[in-house]
Amino acid sequence: MINIKTPDQIKKMMVAGRITGEALALAGEMVREGITTKQLDDKIRNHIVKCGAKPSFLGYGGFPASACISVNNEVIHGIPGSRVLKEGDIVKIDVGAYIGGFHGDSANTFTVGRVSDEAQRLIDVTRESFYRGIEAAGKEGARLGDIGYAIQSYVEENGFSVVKKYVGHGVGHDLHEDPNVPNFGTAGRGVRLCRGMVFAVEPMVNAGGFEVVEHPDKWTVVTKDGSLSAHYEHTVALTGDGVLLLTKI
Repeated sequence: MINIKTPDQIKKMMVAGRITGEALALAGEMVREGITTKQLDDKIRNHIVKCGAKPSFLGYGGFPASACISVNNEVIHGIPGSRVLKEGDIVKIDVGAYIGGFHGDSANTFTVGRVSDEAQRLIDVTRESFYRGIEAAGKEGARLGDIGYAIQSYVEENGFSVVKKYVGHGVGHDLHEDPNVPNFGTAGRGVRLCRGMVFAVEPMVNAGGFEVVEHPDKWTVVTKDGSLSAHYEHTVALTGDGVLLLTKI
């Protein structure tokens, strides 16, 4: 069942979204050669707690950290630890904050120093595919499949592939709610979008094939062919004034 949010609830979600976006931005500013992924996670957790919120991911399904930090061929759900970032890495940071009964959820891909042309283009295409998706969501009479179609079309036009095993999702009182929001699909199909829907649009894009596998740690997801992967996400709300990005600061 899709939970439609009232304007007052969306205002509360803006608070969770702001804290989420701030924590992500602070971590992104720290990304550099020589820093560990745990140091990034500590910064994220400290900011969220300082704001009176709780890290949405910490303990979620047993996840042991406050953020998912995935490097290079790691797609999502990387566990922060002693890994030291090095020149040329691309780093995906996924953050959630819970306050006032609602969650925010956002992710971005950051670079460590100079990266390859392919890596930079992958990051740029992934970010742009997100905006293509929400542009489709904001059109009158839009359906859920329009988002995935817009993302997939743009990604594949640029020679990359979208991950199909993992998708976006509704956000609200729970971190993951209905509906699922795939990054692929058929235009004109699926649930009709309407005011009050809130969900995370999050293209996960691989430089190679779309297949992924899970590490033995039962969390970290990597590309099957070892290719690079990028991730971009915001929690968005459909309002009378169009699409509102709740986690963008």
